Amino acid sequence: MKNVQGREIGKTFKGFSLERFAMSARADFRFAPLNVLILVAVFVVGLVVHLALHPFTVEAVALSLGSALCLAIMIRVAQVWEAVVILGTADCLAIYLVLRPGSEVLLWAAALAVLVAPSIQLVYQWERAVLLRFGKCRGIRRPGLFLLVPIVDKVAQFVDQRIRVTDFSAETTLTADTVPVSVDAIAFWMVWDAEKSVFEVEGFHDAVVLSAQTALRNAIGKHDLAELLSERDRLGTEIQSVLDEKTNSWGITTQAVEIRDIIIPRGLEDAMSRQAQAERERQSRIILGTAETEIAEKFSRASEHYQDNPVALHLRAMNMVFEGLRKKGSMIIVPSSAVETMGLGALGGLTSFGRTPPGGESSGSGVATDPGPVSGEES
Repeated sequence: MKNVQGREIGKTFKGFSLERFAMSARADFRFAPLNVLILVAVFVVGLVVHLALHPFTVEAVALSLGSALCLAIMIRVAQVWEAVVILGTADCLAIYLVLRPGSEVLLWAAALAVLVAPSIQLVYQWERAVLLRFGKCRGIRRPGLFLLVPIVDKVAQFVDQRIRVTDFSAETTLTADTVPVSVDAIAFWMVWDAEKSVFEVEGFHDAVVLSAQTALRNAIGKHDLAELLSERDRLGTEIQSVLDEKTNSWGITTQAVEIRDIIIPRGLEDAMSRQAQAERERQSRIILGTAETEIAEKFSRASEHYQDNPVALHLRAMNMVFEGLRKKGSMIIVPSSAVETMGLGALGGLTSFGRTPPGGESSGSGVATDPGPVSGEES
């Protein structure tokens, strides 16, 4: 239990990042490395001008560079205009108190840095930025640089328009024949209208995942277990159609849904395995019976040829005896009537074939008969 909770907490922290927060609706802008560079550059220029107008002091250098570093870190973490105003005001107050009366240059540099640095925004090639001004949409910003009016403008969200892959599952869902199954699937979807995805639904990523889970559960309830196992492609197509119809009004299209795994109860899995074994046994018996039937038909046709041709039957019988005698240690049981038809002599003569002659060794093969109705031949 502790391991499971640890994995869930790890996933939560792993899923959180400053970059992802900056792309969400909770941030007012994205404070990227470019913005940090602009912030530090403005402070450095202000420090150079200050040192050109006033004598060199350690306090001015330390305060200027320390302010740039602290502001860059804090604004990077917060990424909202409230933090910019509060931190900028506090920094300007500290500069005035420490360096007065010759602090006007660093004051202007600090104010300019905290306002200009967040106002320059960068949109990557695969993104679209939704811009708001006084709470109203001012359009979509395409890849490249664009400017924000400080405190007035807000980037509602940076929307990634690449194809996304989302995994979802339906645990312990009953099929049409009341079998509990757990199904894992993945969905391929993308945002084709950034404005609709931001304004029409709150948290479109979560909405897509929850809608996919609901569609998957509904599809499972409409099909039997055999259909789920044998027709995964059709099930994925059905879920994709339902999901795309729902998300299309949000500016999102679902391209494909694939079923990754279907997990059934262990007891049912064993029962299905036994059923499959019984089915294979039945098929093997059917094949064996069919072979016996075909063999019987072949023998029946052969008997028609031997019926009016005793010489052919005689040759066939002799060939069978010969093949048996060639193998050492073999025994052939044939009827006495068959031996007599082959003209091998009387029963006494046949018996002598199996005896060892005086002063010599047995030939190792022979034919032995019994006075009974059936005689045997042994080598």
